[in-house]
Formats: sequence, structure tokens, C-alpha cells
Amino acid sequence: MDLFVSGFAAFVIVLVLLAIVIVFMGVTIVPQGYQYTVERFGRYTKSLQPGLGLIIPFIDRIGTKVNMMEQVLDIPTQEVISRDNAMVQVDGILFFQVLDAAKSTYEVRDLERAIQNLAQTNLRTVLGSMDLDAALSQRDSINVKLLNVIDQASTPWGLKVTRVEIKDITPPLDLVEAMGRQMKAERLKRAVILEAEGVRQSEILKAEGEKKSAILEAEGRREAAFRDAEARERSAEAEAKATHDVSEAIAAGDIQSINYFVAQKYTEAMKEIGMARNSKVVLMPMEASALVGSLGGIGAIAQEVFGGTGGKSSSGNRSTTGSVPNSE
Repeated sequence: MDLFVSGFAAFVIVLVLLAIVIVFMGVTIVPQGYQYTVERFGRYTKSLQPGLGLIIPFIDRIGTKVNMMEQVLDIPTQEVISRDNAMVQVDGILFFQVLDAAKSTYEVRDLERAIQNLAQTNLRTVLGSMDLDAALSQRDSINVKLLNVIDQASTPWGLKVTRVEIKDITPPLDLVEAMGRQMKAERLKRAVILEAEGVRQSEILKAEGEKKSAILEAEGRREAAFRDAEARERSAEAEAKATHDVSEAIAAGDIQSINYFVAQKYTEAMKEIGMARNSKVVLMPMEASALVGSLGGIGAIAQEVFGGTGGKSSSGNRSTTGSVPNSE
């Protein structure tokens, strides 16, 4: 009896232990950032999310532990021929994230290798359609093209390509030396052009300055000529008015007016002779009284010419002209 009891207890213990083992086999803890695929008799059934997951022991099994975090993948260095037949070595880096664990597991075999080959082939396609100068200067454009192409091609695999970056584009050494000489020649050409442009601008500015100076000088001469003509016109008008006044005065019998007029002209002529720089000798009348005498003679002539009231008046004025010495 005791042997039976002890055997039954052992059986129960075994059953309990077996039950515990089975329970533990059905419990799966999925870490954060991962998803586990569950297969039942070899067929995908579901994906376990991060946390505590349950499966049916001996029926379900964990298929693939998929990393759902963003991952980085190197694009190995490869030789690429550009459109202008320049061979360069190119490498890069790619970032992707799995969005669907089932597709990334069952739609493609060896996911990372597939992405790597896809990136390499598209890298050759994109760079092969560009000239070397464009490839070296338009990396952002290349990155965008690669991202669009690779992301579209890998969508059926349940992942998202978030970024593609070209790390290095290395031309051959002889091509680098040629590019250096070309760059030096371009800079020298630019320097010569800039220097010529500076000389040209300087000549243009100088010519414009001379032009403006000539225009201002011509305007000054025109203004001066205009003012000179105006001054001569005013002087002629004044002269005519003075002559008219003198004529009227003589006609009225005022001999002193014509004496004053002739004396003024005589004095102005002597003044101009005396101001001449190259005149070392100035001719003067033999006697100062000759001037007054001539004035008196001119006055007498005028008196005879105008006659009439003039003669009548002259008789009366002779006494008044006594202050002017007569040439007689």
C-alpha cells in the first residue's frame, strides 16, 4: 500500500513538473524593439509584440526574432563608371527600419544582403547616368534618387529605407591630378577675367568722368558766353542811352555833356593803354590842355551842327563853359 501511495505521489509530482514546464514553454517574453514570428506546424500565424507572449507548446514555435529598430547598413566600396567614362570608387551607408516582421521574414531571404545588393545596383545606375563633375557636386541629389529607388523596391519586404548617404566618391589618382590642374587653370582664368573687368570698369569710369567734365566745361562756356553777350547787350543799351542823352543835351544847348562824353571815352582809352602788359611805352598828349582844347573844339563843332536853339543856347552857355579851357 505504501509503495502504491509513494508511486502515485511521484506521478503527481511529475505531472506537476510537466505542467510547469509546459506552461513555461508557452510563455515567451519579447524585449522592446523586437517582434517574434510564431509558426504553427511550419506556417506563420502571428507576431508577438514586445512584452509577455503566449504560444501553444509543441504546436506553435518561435520562427524569427526580428529587430524592429532602425538599423544601419554599409554599402561596400565599388567601382562605378560615370557617363563621361570616368571610373570612380564609391561607398555609402543606408538606414532602414522593419515595419512588418512577417514580410521581412518570409518575403525575402537574407534581408540585409538583399538590401545591400539592391543599394549597390542602384548606386551604379544613378552614378552611371551622371557626369563626374555632377556626381562630385550633387551628392544630395544622388542621395535622394537612391532613397526613392531603394525604398520603393524594398517596400514588399516590409521595411522602410529612411536615409541613404554617399560617403566617398574617389576618382583615380591621375584624374585627381588632372582635376587639380583644371581647377588651377580655371582660377587663373577667373583671375585674369576679373583683372580685365576691373581695367574695363576703370576705363569706363574714367571716360564717364572726362565726359561729364567736358559737358560741365561746355556748359560753363555757354553760360559765360551767354552772360558776356548779355553784358555786351546791356553795355550797348547803356551806350546808346548815354549817346541819346548826350545828343538830347547837345540839342538842348548843353555843351558840357558832349565834353564830358568825349572826355570819358578818352580816359577809358588811356586806361586800357596803360593796363596793357606788353606796352612799355605809353603815348600821351603833348599837353594835358590839348585834351580840354579838343573837347572845346568838339563842343563848338556840335554847336554848329545842331545850330538853332543850340546856337542860341550856346551863346548863352559860352559864359558857363568858361571853366573848360578853349583850344583857341
